[in-house]
Amino acid sequence: MVSAVKRLAAGLLAVVGAASVGWDGAAEAQTSVKIGYAISRTGPAAGGAAVTTIPNYELWVKEVNAGGGLKLGDKRVPIEVVQYDDRSSAEEAAKALERLITQDKVDFILPPWGTGLNLAVGPILNKAGYPHIASTAVTDRAPELAKRWPNSFWLLGTSADAAKTLVELLVKLRTEGKIGDTVAMASIADGFGIDLSGAARPALTAAKFKLAYDKTYPVGTQDLSPIINEVKALNPDVFIAFSYPPDTIAITEQSRISGFNPKIFYTGVGTAFPLFKQKFGANAEGVMGIGGWNGDSPAIKDYLARHKASAANGAEPDRWASAVTYAGLQMLQQAIERVGKVDRAAVINDLQSGTFDTVIGKVKLENNMPTKYWWVGQWQDGEFYGVGPSGNEGARAPVVPKPAWKAQ
Repeated sequence: MVSAVKRLAAGLLAVVGAASVGWDGAAEAQTSVKIGYAISRTGPAAGGAAVTTIPNYELWVKEVNAGGGLKLGDKRVPIEVVQYDDRSSAEEAAKALERLITQDKVDFILPPWGTGLNLAVGPILNKAGYPHIASTAVTDRAPELAKRWPNSFWLLGTSADAAKTLVELLVKLRTEGKIGDTVAMASIADGFGIDLSGAARPALTAAKFKLAYDKTYPVGTQDLSPIINEVKALNPDVFIAFSYPPDTIAITEQSRISGFNPKIFYTGVGTAFPLFKQKFGANAEGVMGIGGWNGDSPAIKDYLARHKASAANGAEPDRWASAVTYAGLQMLQQAIERVGKVDRAAVINDLQSGTFDTVIGKVKLENNMPTKYWWVGQWQDGEFYGVGPSGNEGARAPVVPKPAWKAQ
């Protein structure tokens, strides 16, 4: 990864210098806006990218082009897409961005899927002066990175906020006598899991919960039954897994098979995916996870219908970062059209200061980050509603304890 970034950096100053002049004339002659991205079509991150990112990129491009394209000044021009498979690898992502910037000379670059890859490409996009709308990254470094890389925008927030919201919910439920104070936590040994568990650990301790289990597991672990069997023997009131999609499915399935059914069952990325509901049916009911959305919002209902109509086999979006990803694309479009030309520095400035109408509501960033997030969702009556923060518009009351697993 480091060597790829160094190779890229050597040629970027010339590229950026050439790109910073002559845009007024270029806007007159521009016949398309070339947008590139490197995304995980293969490798461990492919599942998340296939649900959350790729369908939204394709939907947005399709809709913009169907409307005549992006509005640059007094005309509209279509989006031209250049894309590569980053193979879920930081090294491959760096190489792909090098091609996009120095060979394909794309006008804008869309982000990869996942925390780790967004952190990996951050310095490259900053060096080249491209807006970086990180819509699938959760990291406590977000405020610091937004200052270091003012071109970067961190739409999913920080691990500390995610942990704080989850623990606040647990404290409320404990105060109401719905749960006890024993917690078991497992986390994937990747940027997401490391950050989230690192934030949750002190938050749980400060709230005087007993952390009876706290272990990580490597990326790509196939058999998670040993973790579930260990945790089941401890009989915790709360189980938390900061997991990626394949692990989320495996952990839930193993828990069902073994009869491990704590009062709070919370899993990570993938809980909000339509695949989760399809896989577990009635057994999804009561499961909590990261994310959520206001399922009663007319804008969300309209987005859901358009996504299903556009995606292969009528696939639904996930109930968290999908809508945020699409909102990020709307923000990019509105910034480009307000600037009226392909001027990346001006677009970055508009993203920093503008107000945007999106499927998740009006968004105005502060320090390159939104001010409202969904951190805890729960499957209720076939929909993954946001339950935390409880003050968000459309928040549902959590159903506790989780219903018992049903035979499948």
